[in-house]
Amino acid sequence: MKEENNRFAPTLCLTHFCNLDCIYCYQKHDSHNRMSFETAKKCIDWIFANVPKESEGVELDFIGGEPLVEFNLIKQIFEYVRTTYPNEDCIFYATTNGTLLNEEMKEWFAQRKQCCVLGLSLDGKKETHDHNRSNSFDKIDIDFFVRTWPHQGIKMTLSDYSLDHLAENIIYCHECGFEEIGGVNLFEGTFDWSDDKWIKKLVPQLKILVDYYVEHDDLQVNQMLNKSLEMCANFDKTDKRRWCGIGGGAIFFDVDGRKLPCTFCTPMTFDEETLTKIVNTDFSKIDDFIDDECFNSCYIYPVCPHCAAANYLTEKTFKTRSKAKCRIQKIISLFAADLFAKRIVKNPDKFEEKQKYMMITAIQKIRELYLSEFEEYLKD
Repeated sequence: MKEENNRFAPTLCLTHFCNLDCIYCYQKHDSHNRMSFETAKKCIDWIFANVPKESEGVELDFIGGEPLVEFNLIKQIFEYVRTTYPNEDCIFYATTNGTLLNEEMKEWFAQRKQCCVLGLSLDGKKETHDHNRSNSFDKIDIDFFVRTWPHQGIKMTLSDYSLDHLAENIIYCHECGFEEIGGVNLFEGTFDWSDDKWIKKLVPQLKILVDYYVEHDDLQVNQMLNKSLEMCANFDKTDKRRWCGIGGGAIFFDVDGRKLPCTFCTPMTFDEETLTKIVNTDFSKIDDFIDDECFNSCYIYPVCPHCAAANYLTEKTFKTRSKAKCRIQKIISLFAADLFAKRIVKNPDKFEEKQKYMMITAIQKIRELYLSEFEEYLKD
């Protein structure tokens, strides 16, 4: 699993090329833009010269495109860090679609599995994964990922097609041996997630997942449902802050060595004119990133997932949030409340008293606020 401690975790984009054409991808890929080793060394030198004093080591993250296209560059970077900064505690992490992983790569990563970790993007069973991700399921050695990094979660992205099969896909991934489904994300873009038909599709899937996670309470709840509900009951309205690291902690270098605000802000996503506007944003003006309506009026604001850059893609602003996912996040919060209520009843001693009190308070409020809105969908 990726380290959960306070590591300094900058990201390098190794290439703009990807060998897949996923149905929900918002990026423009090409085979020409790749990071040279000389550029990588300059980025790494900057990183190790700027490690915050409070950090507990460094985590170098690699993305693309598909980063394993640049496997040789990954090896060069690994050796450069080990020889140039031998006393630094550093791990290496890459998110991959898994399809390019050949025997040479498997051997190299397996020999270094304690410090070199691969996180797999997997949308579930073959039918769903192939539909979403270019018929690539049979190209992935799932057992290698489970065997090599048994505690590493996977990343799953939902399309409209996925919703009909969400529960079986998540359960399938757990049964493959993945203890954690680290990310279950609604795909970004102009798709209208507010349409009631998506709510109707999602509800029966969430019912199955709640029952599954109550029965298998040894498993980490997937990210979609694993909401820290106690934050809603303990939300400090004076604590205005951005909920992502854009322009701050999200250190990101593109293929040409440019330091950009976050991994979403790349020429693969935005044209140069828009990217220039984003780069020139004053990220210290916190109010420019707070949607006042959401902040002041929405009870689940503290646990509502939000990507500022993805919001800019559709809304052309950081301040006003897209409301396209509001209803779907409300229904997810209702089921998260149901799940944790049942887990508390089943194993009350697993929760600290203060956390348990705050969670119960939040569960009651979420039901009070949203249950009537979705009552017609929740009938058996």
